[in-house]
Amino acid sequence: MQETSHSTRNSLAALTLGAIGVVYGDIGTSPLYAFREALAQAAHSGITRGDIVGVLSLALWALIIVVTLKYVFFLTLMDNNGEGGVLSLMALAHRATRGRWLIVLLLGAVGAAMFYGDAIITPALSVLSAVEGLKTIPGLEGMTEHAILGVTVGILAGLFAIQARGTASVAVLFGPVCSIWFVALAGLGLWHIADAPEILVAFNPLNAVEFLTSHGLTGLFVLGAVFLTVTGAEALIADMGHFGRKPIQLGWLAFVWPALTLNYLGQGALALKALAVAQASGQPLVNADWFFIMAPDALRAPLVVLATLATIIASQAVITGAYSLSHQAIALGLLPRLTIHQTSAHQKGQIYMPGVNWLLLGGVLVLVFAFRSSSAMAAAYGIAVTGTMVVTTCLAFIIAWRLWKWEPLWSGLLVAPFLALDLFFFGANILRVTEGGWVPLLVASIVGLVIATWLKGRRAAIARTSEQGAALDEMVRVLAARPPTVVAGTAVFLTQDLNVAPSALLHNLKHNKALHQNNIMLKVESQPTPYVDPDDRLVLERMDDHFLKACLRYGYMDSIDVPSDLGRRGGVLAGRGGTSFFMGRSAIRLASKPALPRWMTMLYMFLHRNAADPTAYFSIPPNRVVELGSQIEL
Repeated sequence: MQETSHSTRNSLAALTLGAIGVVYGDIGTSPLYAFREALAQAAHSGITRGDIVGVLSLALWALIIVVTLKYVFFLTLMDNNGEGGVLSLMALAHRATRGRWLIVLLLGAVGAAMFYGDAIITPALSVLSAVEGLKTIPGLEGMTEHAILGVTVGILAGLFAIQARGTASVAVLFGPVCSIWFVALAGLGLWHIADAPEILVAFNPLNAVEFLTSHGLTGLFVLGAVFLTVTGAEALIADMGHFGRKPIQLGWLAFVWPALTLNYLGQGALALKALAVAQASGQPLVNADWFFIMAPDALRAPLVVLATLATIIASQAVITGAYSLSHQAIALGLLPRLTIHQTSAHQKGQIYMPGVNWLLLGGVLVLVFAFRSSSAMAAAYGIAVTGTMVVTTCLAFIIAWRLWKWEPLWSGLLVAPFLALDLFFFGANILRVTEGGWVPLLVASIVGLVIATWLKGRRAAIARTSEQGAALDEMVRVLAARPPTVVAGTAVFLTQDLNVAPSALLHNLKHNKALHQNNIMLKVESQPTPYVDPDDRLVLERMDDHFLKACLRYGYMDSIDVPSDLGRRGGVLAGRGGTSFFMGRSAIRLASKPALPRWMTMLYMFLHRNAADPTAYFSIPPNRVVELGSQIEL
């Protein structure tokens, strides 16, 4: 018993260390720019003591309410068989409403679209803010903007270039490096708090309230910048499936939250000390890069290196998160199939998606060259994160009400404060649309348009196929009455509707004038759960001696392997002649009576034409596949 307890503690410690390296990379690098940007919004004619304490109080209470109460204690309870994230919440809400509420699908699509905006901004902002720290090193004060951008682009290009090789070999360093980073944050903070212990009054929430009420519209701009302190909170639930609830909660409460709090207090204490010096000389206090000047000159260069490593790890977490989200979105039918490469033989969650990777890099480089500094880019960050948080809170209400069976009143009373705060933050960030906030809105709009087009196009294509096709039951009866030549072997026909004869089957009969001994009509379905037990995936229905209906069900986190899962049920693929997989390669054409607006049909045609090969997606050996073309008019 004692040995088991010791093993459990070791496992918890290892998972917590891993969570510190992956889950908290984004929020852990916020001290690089959050306090500086919030203070810049607060004072345009010199910084006062009220500005420093008020901004810091807002930051501390944002960490307490948004991250600790909402995410760590509430949303981590809403796991879907251990998995979290906005699409897992959508799947839970979809199950709770039995798929009847369109709002659930819309919220999931909006949340996913907003996340891609976040995935583009995070690497650009975090790496650029770390590299800008080079200018604080003695002797490098005159470093030019072009040099800063060159180093940043080099780091980002290298980061995205190595994704194809996988990150399993270096991921073991993420936890230790980030642990050193958080220890450095806490140490720097404690050192400066000792110089100005009066900064501890920032824990009084009245300072935050007083600041907002006394600054009017400026207070809202400051609130939008303060929200930078909680960016990355979504990772707490998005990565729950990899680490579990306890390690994520333990890592935050015992290590990350105290380190962040101490560092922000230290930056505030340093600002108060600088204010006293400025007032003694009769000069106004100007804003500065508070984080890097916390370190003495001799330690400035190592701190920049450590900060750069931390931002690379934070960026890596967002990139892999984009892969995971895309994988889930494809499985749930929100996006067309994309090429997916497994990069680890031991962890099936380690994937690489080249299409997503290079699109992200393109977006990141555009942002770096368009904004050219982390301060200019900061305004673009908040809208993406706050938009996702609003969606998350709305889905949480539906889950508490419909799945947990709470009374609507009590569900509303619990969620309302969080939603009000999210909307307040979102409104504060919307004020900065012209300063760069349009970037995530544009990215989200493009992704949302792709999702809407794919959903409508697929629905219309399936409907047209059903209208134009023959009823499967009727065709089986006709073939039984007048059987064609029967050849040995098994033919598997992939279809999206088990009630309609697949076009590949009709073409095979028309051109080859033969029928296989065994014919399996196979539909592959995604379930609103992360995983489906392999023994429960296959559902069979015998039609006659030659025909069989089969349905393979996968969770949105499952790896799809059609041949293996079909062969799992003894006898399905048995027999002489081997097995061939027949696929219909559909070409979309414009119909005289279109089912969709012309522009949407054109976009769907592009998405359909460039979707990844289903052979690889379903793990079917290419030498066992027969493709037969057909046309669908939309």
